[in-house]
Amino acid sequence: MIPNLRHIIIFALLPVFWAFAARPALAFDWPDGAALIQRVQAVKQEIYNAKMLAQSAKSKKPITAAGYLAIDLSDNSVLLKKNPNGQYPIASVTKLMNAVVTLENIDAGKTVTLTQKMLAPEGKSPAIFLGMDISVQNLLQASLIQSTNDAAESLAWAVGKDKFLALMNAKAKELGMSKTVYYDVHGLSAKNRSTASDLAKLLAYVRKNHPEILDITKNNNFWLPDQKGELLRFRNMNNFYSLPEFIGGKSGYSPAARQTFASIFDINGKSVAIVLLRSADFQADTFKIINQLKK
Repeated sequence: MIPNLRHIIIFALLPVFWAFAARPALAFDWPDGAALIQRVQAVKQEIYNAKMLAQSAKSKKPITAAGYLAIDLSDNSVLLKKNPNGQYPIASVTKLMNAVVTLENIDAGKTVTLTQKMLAPEGKSPAIFLGMDISVQNLLQASLIQSTNDAAESLAWAVGKDKFLALMNAKAKELGMSKTVYYDVHGLSAKNRSTASDLAKLLAYVRKNHPEILDITKNNNFWLPDQKGELLRFRNMNNFYSLPEFIGGKSGYSPAARQTFASIFDINGKSVAIVLLRSADFQADTFKIINQLKK
């Protein structure tokens, strides 16, 4: 699957135009003049993202990931693999387990008042601020779409950070993710480690039990107001969201983890989990795997 630039841009911009036609489904009015500015900025960003995705699709370099795995989720058959049991830091792919624990332990309609300790991690958004009253559902979207670390941290404090972290590790054990360990709830710690094989188990569980998580990861039309009341858009950090074959997933980056990706794609009519760890270019690596599977 090597889409050309025109097709990628069309797929990327269609949701933007639909979104602006309907306007974000929020209980806030657009500040005067802000709508046009946001439209222009969003379109520019979508075109840039599309170009980067097309460039990755054309890459001739070999797969760079230290460990990867592609599994047909219909029968768990392994399609491609390299060091699938190698344990590596996973960065913000951590937020997939954060989302599972959130949905299974916290009412999505619950309102959380943000405190300083919730906003302590690096990786913030000006639309998430001290004293803000925000729903768990909106924190979940901020965490999964823009990979906002303070949103993920705030979700943990909604039940108690230590308890939440224990729930994440307990869930990993329940799912048979024997080489997975979480030391924080967002992925900043290099001690958060897993394998491609373990993360494929998590993806299979999410697909079966929490498909709404995958839906959120495809959303690029999520907005919240900052302290001045100006609506800010949370940019999806995963450029694959614009492709129709993308079912959902989460990317991550840290110096220790390099680029990471846990995803599900529709390939030849089948749901295929693709996991990449310690990649130098997860987008190019993903295209190469998909192209091999489509042959």
